[in-house]
Amino acid sequence: MDDLVSTAWLAENLGQADVVVVDSSWHMPSTGRSGRDEYLQSHIPGARFLDIDAVADTANPAPHMLPSAEEFGRAMRELGIGRNDRIIVYDNSTTRNSARGWFMLHHFGAERVAILDGGFQKWLAEGRPTESGVPRARNAAFEAVERRGQVVSKHDVANGLGTPLIDARGRPRFEGTEADPRPGVAAGHIPGSRNLPFSELYNPDGTFKSRDEIRQLFIAAGADPEKPFVATCGSGVTANALIFAARLLGNRDTRLYDGSWSEWGGDPATPKVKGPA
Repeated sequence: MDDLVSTAWLAENLGQADVVVVDSSWHMPSTGRSGRDEYLQSHIPGARFLDIDAVADTANPAPHMLPSAEEFGRAMRELGIGRNDRIIVYDNSTTRNSARGWFMLHHFGAERVAILDGGFQKWLAEGRPTESGVPRARNAAFEAVERRGQVVSKHDVANGLGTPLIDARGRPRFEGTEADPRPGVAAGHIPGSRNLPFSELYNPDGTFKSRDEIRQLFIAAGADPEKPFVATCGSGVTANALIFAARLLGNRDTRLYDGSWSEWGGDPATPKVKGPA
């Protein structure tokens, strides 16, 4: 199974016993939308809902930080998602946060995880079947093991990473011309970081752009997509689109700053800059 699968592939394989579909839709609070409510109204048949706000370190003041391996494994077992399943993650969100679900599953040990290219929007546009409510219970084993070296902390960033830091937020937020949507979080970006808005990675229908186009986007942002880098964003969600896009180019040496700007920009002691990269 490839890292990126088409709606046609999923339609053909949806009935396979080891294929599990996961809806990881999430929306900015300002939108008034609820990923869970929309999932209950309509989703791909058999899909499980991964709530990134609930499957998180809820004791951390930063939003939806990664949980412990034990907590993640327990949540997956309750959802009926097995570590050895073929897991297809999709979303129905303008923030394309299926990449966050993909990263979480891969980070905690799943080997066969893919993103549905185009997500739920493309599935619906093609007139494919949906269902509502909660899917049938499914027995699953998920012994979560955290992959070391995939995540960096605020301390790591403050002390120098030795690799480029690429910010996936839109340019107005990165440059500080637009206020951060979260109260108490400053405007601007981490000194020395580059900017590649996650939205530029996608075609209008939500599918990923070609490999050559993705490569050129990284290069235009001043980063080599085939060399190590750390991805950041507003709260550790859209940064995963950069990590996944680089993976499509063969890069397996990327890391995530999970706290991202919500943590960095919310700390009065951290340095911040405005303007272009």
